[in-house]
Amino acid sequence: MHYDLQGIFDALLEGVVILDHAGGIEWLNSEAGRLLDVSTELMPGKHIESALGDDHPVCRIVRSVRRTGRPSIHDEVDFPRRYARPLPVDVAVSSLAEPGPDTRAPGIAIALRDRSTARSLREEISERERQESYGHIAAGIAHEVKNPLGGIRGAAELIGLQASDERGRKVSQLIVDEVDRISGLVDELMVFARGDRLERESVNVHRPLDALVDLLELDRGTKNIRIERVYDPSLPEIQADPARLQQIFLNLARNAVQAMEEKGGTLVLSTRMTLEHRIVNADGRPVPTVEISFEDEGPGIPADLHHRLSTPFFTTKRKGTGLGLSVARHWIRRHDGRLRFTSSEGSGTRVDVDLPVHPLRPDEATARSPEEAR
Repeated sequence: MHYDLQGIFDALLEGVVILDHAGGIEWLNSEAGRLLDVSTELMPGKHIESALGDDHPVCRIVRSVRRTGRPSIHDEVDFPRRYARPLPVDVAVSSLAEPGPDTRAPGIAIALRDRSTARSLREEISERERQESYGHIAAGIAHEVKNPLGGIRGAAELIGLQASDERGRKVSQLIVDEVDRISGLVDELMVFARGDRLERESVNVHRPLDALVDLLELDRGTKNIRIERVYDPSLPEIQADPARLQQIFLNLARNAVQAMEEKGGTLVLSTRMTLEHRIVNADGRPVPTVEISFEDEGPGIPADLHHRLSTPFFTTKRKGTGLGLSVARHWIRRHDGRLRFTSSEGSGTRVDVDLPVHPLRPDEATARSPEEAR
């Protein structure tokens, strides 16, 4: 029986590349072409370093294998791509030594496996655990702090009423204002513990984005900032809570604006359907996913701080509570979505919000008890 080997290898979930003794690409399957971001039709016959570039991770691993003669396996190597973010890929490279007196350098076999889904799942589980811990912390803070704050506020008001001079009244009002500020922060943090219901409806995401632009243009800090909209007009409506979407978008946009307050710049709001970062349902099948992006020209964020960006009360700004991003991520997760960052120091920041077109679980707005329905 005759089999089409190219068809068989193209059906594999792993990418496979075969190099000759000189480093020329003899053959690769379609998955390898996707992971390496190259054309499978044009690559055969080209030297791998000229095709990918000397600094490509695969080229560095191939050189190491040729030098040592030993196989090399690397987990989740970030592959650069021209029009998308780096892709985490497992790489295994080994020599194809042929028996006989041939003294030429052996050929090389390269196996590649996409690890982006596994990484996304790990990040999602880790983020879910952090959000749950924030809820426990918030409940504890509310219990231990809110009641004493009420007593302090009442005492300060009483002092103000009994003060005999203007200085005493000002000090009393200062205490009241600070108590109210702390109480407001506690209320913001309580969003992680309350689990408020989403009121989903069909939403065109461009509408809250346009409303956001109108709000930002009223802020004094946006005078030197240009807002550019790059919308996909074919985007479908999604099932979401419009009020929560507005809160998410406003928090993210204000973060971007504040990053550019000193030097100015452009905030790009873009939308598209995404295939690279599609969300999966409970059965592991990808679902239609909308991507909303906020890209600024600010100073960027050092890589060693990325993992702390959604931690409540952590902020890289001189002024700020450090809750805006945490609250945004909370509501994105409640919509079964994801929040992703692409940033490096000195090169701006891009924040992507991935939202499923349809909810992955029963709509909370319809899951009401008989008492609530009355």
